[in-house]
Amino acid sequence: MIDLDCLNGSARPSFGPHSPMTESEEVVVNGTVDRQGRLIAADPRLLALQLGAGGEEGGILAVPQIAALARLARTLGVLVSRGVVAADGARDLDLWVRAKPDGERIELAIAGWEELPAPPPDTTLMQSRARDFARLESDGDWACDDQLRLTDIEPELISLSGVDALEALGQPLTRFFRLVEDEHGDLPLLGAVAGRHGFVMQLAELRSLPNARLWLHGEAKLTEDGTFAGFSGGYRLIERLLAPSRPDFVPRPPVDEGFSQRLEAALRVPLARIIDNAEAITGQGEGPLRHDYVDYAGDISAAGRHLLGLVDDLVDLQAVEQPGFRIETEVVDLADIARRAAGLLGVRAADRGVRIDVPPHDEILEARGEFRRVLQILVNLIGNAVRYSPQDSSVWLRTEQEGDLAAIIVADQGKGIALDDQARIFDKFERVDPSEPGGSGLGLFISRQLARAMGGDITLDSAPGQGARFVLTLPLAKAP
Repeated sequence: MIDLDCLNGSARPSFGPHSPMTESEEVVVNGTVDRQGRLIAADPRLLALQLGAGGEEGGILAVPQIAALARLARTLGVLVSRGVVAADGARDLDLWVRAKPDGERIELAIAGWEELPAPPPDTTLMQSRARDFARLESDGDWACDDQLRLTDIEPELISLSGVDALEALGQPLTRFFRLVEDEHGDLPLLGAVAGRHGFVMQLAELRSLPNARLWLHGEAKLTEDGTFAGFSGGYRLIERLLAPSRPDFVPRPPVDEGFSQRLEAALRVPLARIIDNAEAITGQGEGPLRHDYVDYAGDISAAGRHLLGLVDDLVDLQAVEQPGFRIETEVVDLADIARRAAGLLGVRAADRGVRIDVPPHDEILEARGEFRRVLQILVNLIGNAVRYSPQDSSVWLRTEQEGDLAAIIVADQGKGIALDDQARIFDKFERVDPSEPGGSGLGLFISRQLARAMGGDITLDSAPGQGARFVLTLPLAKAP
């Protein structure tokens, strides 16, 4: 039988009679996993670990690191022996796990059981921040070299900032982002350069769009000799910090900050964990899997992302339904925001074979609104148009001036909306066709509430078989 120890290049014990072992490694704990992944037999120490991980006696093996090795051994049909770190309450255990196929079962032998020392307080804080950030779904990726020159950046972020891709790549990161000091006056990114390690929670602003703030995180890239070679990381837009830049604007605190925090704890964190685990299965990092299992994991990940979107919608819903909800406005360019929203959805549209026709780049239509909220509305309207458009069709974005109102029109070539449904789809949790895959049924309701809070509205003109025409209106910046 092939032992994967040799593939791992490991010097850990092979459980043979002549293997040198430390005192902690002399204890070998055994268990048996059946074809369904249930821990049907376990020594007391393994059983205690199983119960501590939320599993049951005789139930599915609940320690993910050990379960992954058992699945790998079953998939490959060979003995697998590898070191893992498993959580046991508030402590971490360094284990060496040997998983050996035996007919329909996997026989486990686990040595080590060494408790890892707790990291120093500063490291604990950094790891806690890293875990918190990892729970959030990044909006995109970026990378730089050892001189902090951008080597890769998400096209959607380039579109949002209005900077040409060729101008951004090869330029110092600080020409694209303005780094913001943390509460201690430090810049985590620069500290990471000096220490040649990763960083999280680096607050930054887009220099070409100062109202847009985001969190940056990155992993250090090192050469074989340990030389620092740059960062590879991601970013997440902080929507609730996209405040107008007027000097007299004083942002009001959210209506109920505790609501989003409760959602974070109750829904966002476990959903993010589900998505992470599903995507880990999809990536087949532990070895090849049956295609149907990979498909199941992909479905789980997609469903988790849908639910995370619903969490965001519920936070917005709670805000817009508060009595006296209002939005501070400034002068915005509807044509420019329409182009940016289209850029954010460009990849999705291309995947569906849909072309988005945007206003010319020299076209300007100034209105009164809040940049982030107008962008949110247009992303929703354009996203719906792309979703319901047939392949090889177009979505048109056009600007108009109607008296003292500025309008942006989103028109598609979809199947259209019946007159009886046109009022209903602006209600909460309503969709044109509930049987079709789509959003939560809150997007249009929230978008109309936001538009009306800025002194505008959203209207619809459609007929079956003739596509749909959504019109966002806002007060002109300078009414005639």
